[in-house]
This record gives sequence, structure tokens and C-alpha cells, in this order.
Amino acid sequence: MIDFQTNPAKYKHWKLEFDGDISRLIMDVTPDATLAAGYQLKMNSYDLGVDIELYDALQRLRFEHPEVKTVIVTSANDKIFCAGANITMLGLSSHAHKVNFCKFTNETRNSIEDASQNSGLKFLCAVNGTAAGGGYELALAADEIYLVDDGSTAVSLPEVPLLAVLPGTGGLTRVVDKRKVRRDRADIFCSIEEGAAGQRAVDWRLVDAAIPKSKFNEAVAQRAIELAKLSDRPGGEGCQLGPLTRTITADALKYSTLSVDINRDQREVTITLQTEDLIVPADAQSALALGDQFWPLRLTRELDDAILHLRTNETEQGVLIFNTKGDLDAVMAADAFLQAHAEHWFIREVLGYWKNVMKRVDLSSRTILTLIEPGSCFGGFVAELIFAADRAYMLEGQFYNDDRPAPVVQLSELSFGALPMSNGITRLETRFLGEPESVDKARASIGQTLAAIRANELGIITDALDDIDWEEDVPMVIKTRLGYSPDALTGLEANLRFAGPETMETKIFGRLTAWQNWIFQRPNAVAEGGALKLYGTGTRPVYDFHRV
Repeated sequence: MIDFQTNPAKYKHWKLEFDGDISRLIMDVTPDATLAAGYQLKMNSYDLGVDIELYDALQRLRFEHPEVKTVIVTSANDKIFCAGANITMLGLSSHAHKVNFCKFTNETRNSIEDASQNSGLKFLCAVNGTAAGGGYELALAADEIYLVDDGSTAVSLPEVPLLAVLPGTGGLTRVVDKRKVRRDRADIFCSIEEGAAGQRAVDWRLVDAAIPKSKFNEAVAQRAIELAKLSDRPGGEGCQLGPLTRTITADALKYSTLSVDINRDQREVTITLQTEDLIVPADAQSALALGDQFWPLRLTRELDDAILHLRTNETEQGVLIFNTKGDLDAVMAADAFLQAHAEHWFIREVLGYWKNVMKRVDLSSRTILTLIEPGSCFGGFVAELIFAADRAYMLEGQFYNDDRPAPVVQLSELSFGALPMSNGITRLETRFLGEPESVDKARASIGQTLAAIRANELGIITDALDDIDWEEDVPMVIKTRLGYSPDALTGLEANLRFAGPETMETKIFGRLTAWQNWIFQRPNAVAEGGALKLYGTGTRPVYDFHRV
């Protein structure tokens, strides 16, 4: 089992250093500390375990260190910044692991950019040695890139000439969309093994500055100070992120705010959010005093861990069913609290974290169903799980011999701007792309408790079913879905979920779905005579040169 939980005391590949409002995030990969046998992480190359630590470090910078305003990302190795994803690891890995690895790495790179845009954390990548492939892709996620100009250090994306694959963590997209490198120059850059160094890298906008080695550290330090002045991070007390309350058994995961039940025979997973011990504090400072026990943060961390666990360790489970159980009024009180204190740095981080976890739900290659039953508490920010679903069904009335009242849902202002998808617009705007008046009608219902018929009229659910139809239709939907090709469903869902504007994020993940699901299975890359298998052996691959 791959575990996504760690902390700085357990890091094997990264070091965090702090000096006032400047932090240094130093890559120092331990070659033998791999997630699997058969390879070594030489030259600061990485596997999923390295990125798990990086993601954890970013979360701790956001929550535990509000005093930090600039993060310098650099290497402990003077000659190698990062050699990228470990090639032997990729050659040994299953297709599913490769794609999940690339997806998580993409999401981690995106979280760097999100922290810069929404948390006031500025990132300066000090490339003090060669950055190849995923190493340069890590640098591309930063606000600025400083490259040491020593006659040999270069940045490169050599996957096409060397490995018969593509830069899978957003490299090509960021080169042209973010760095705005000219297309013809980008074509040259991505077609040569050696990449670009010195002034050429600056002229082509691949980096922001190339500094002689004798002046490099001083220039990086000075620029970090200047970037810190652009930040609105407040300083003061942070929120320590302790271990999750989690129990894992053969067919279930139990957390303090949710449970995950795995039905292996049916290849379905039910995730149930619960509101037990939901406490709404008096003010933002009281919420900070609760720390990682503040209910919205606790829920977000636990859902994040559950989704990552299912993606990586439960690849045969094809349907995710979201359910809730608890007090809708308590959820709406928590939602109102988040809105009222959204300007406080801690609450801003909690909302930003929920936004990013909901994006992780969107990007999961599973069919998502949301079932709204008696006793549920879909309201406010939790209602996003309705809009994220491929289909959402709501019971009209009550179940036979069940005296619980009919379910209701309740919307809040958070669903109308604060929680955008990867396409830059809300899930409701995406849902009603051709009918913006429906967004206005849904917004006008804020404050109302919506029973199934009204929710169906507003279009915020797929259908309202009575108890007889529920018992017949819901199992049939699940059974039918599980009978389809999972590959076809991955493509279907990835296309339909992201209607509307194209953004750098949707390009990265859309191309990941197409490129990596296809290219990572092609013989030119992964056959015994493919480039990934033969890299480092001195034997050149033999390609099938048919264009497909």
C-alpha cells in the first residue's frame, strides 16, 4: 500500500529551512529510499514518494508557516538540480501507476501555482545544476526561475528524443502557455537532448535570469527578498498539521469525518461524510486555535487522503458514490462561518484547500455518483459533491418503513465563485454552460431548503426518484456503468466534466488523459525493445514509424 501521509521528521528527500519570511525547500533525494525495489533515485531523480513529501511540505508551508512569504526551491547537489522522474522506475511500473504518478505530480505542481496566486506565497526556483525533464517541469511551476550560468548547467525536456514519451507533468503546456516560448523555439528545445543554457535560455524565456556562479546565491537571496514584498502573508501563529485519525481495514477506511466502504464484488466505493462533533467557533482566531481539528479543515484533509488512497491502491473500483449523514443546519453554520471570515489567512487556506480537493475529485478517473437520501446533509460547500458528480439522484419523499424526513439540500454563495473547477468557472456554471439564467435561478434559491422536486426543477440534480424507482434505478445505473470499458469511461468523463473555457490546468490534464494513456502503452515506449525499457543500456530502440 502507498501511504500519502508523512511529515518533515520522516522526510527522506526534502529539507525545509527557515530564515524570517524566506524558506528554502531543498531537494536532496536519498537514492535507496524508493517506493519499490529495482531502481535507485540517482541524480536527484524522483518517484511518487519524493512527490508525496513535496506535497506535504507545500501544505505545511501554507498552514504551519504564515510568516513565510518567499520559498526558494533548490537542490543540495551542486551539479544536479533534478534529473526528473526516474526512468528505471517508469520502465518497471504498471501503466496505472505511471498515469497516477503523473496525475499526482501535476496536481502538486498546480498547488505551487495556486499557492502563489491565492496564498501570497512566492516561489523562486534556484536551478543550481542541470534540470532535465521533470526537474525542469518542477522549476516551471515556480513564479521565477534563476539558472546558474557556469558553462554546463542547462534546462531540458528530452523525453521525445530519449524516451519516446512526452513531458507528462505539464512541461510542454507551461513552456508555451506560461513561459510563452515561441512555438518554433519550443519545438527545437523539446527535440534536443542537451536543452538550453545561459543566455540562450534567457533569450528564449525558458528562465528569467542566468547568473554567474560567483554571484548566484547573492542574486537569488536578493530576489527572494523582493518577491516577499509582494506577499500579503500575515505572519504570526500557524496551524500545525498532526497525523490523521485513520483506520484501514481490508474493505474500509474510517476517519473522524468520513468513512469509505469498498464493495469489491460490485467494484464500487461509498464515501460517507459525517457531521459528528462539528463545532462552529466564535471567530477566526478561535478556529485557528482549534488547528487541524477545525471541522472543515479536518474534513478536507481526510477526504484528500481518501481520494489519493483510492486512486493509487484501489484501481479496480470503478464507481465512487458520495453520501452524507448528519446535521444540515450544522453544515450551513460552518459554511456561513467560512464566508464571514474568508479574508482571514487561515480560513482562506481552508477554503483554498477544499477547492483543490474538489478539483482532485473532478480529476479522478472514476464514475462519480452522488445519492441524496434521508438523513443527508448536502449543503453549502459540501453541496459541491452534488455538482461534481457525473449523475446525482435525490429521493423524493421517504423510504418505506423509514420515519426519517425527506431529504433536502441547501445552496450557499460559496458555490457561485469561491470554488472554481480547473476550467476557471464554477461547477454550476459548467453544468449550465448553455443556460446562464439557470445559474441565476439556482443562486436565487440561496437560503431555501430544496426538496427533490424543487431541486430537480432547478436542474441541480440529475433526477428525483420515489422509493420504488430508487430501489430499481440506482442499482441499474451502477451495474450498467460497471459493464462499460473503463478506458472509454475515463475518456468520456474527462471530456464531459470540463465544459467551457480552456485553461492551462484543463490543457495539462486533458492532454495527460490523452497523451499518457496512449503513449505510455505504445510499444515504442514500453515494449521490451522500447525506449523506456532500454534507456541507459546503450542499445537504441527500434521504432514502429507508422503515424497513428
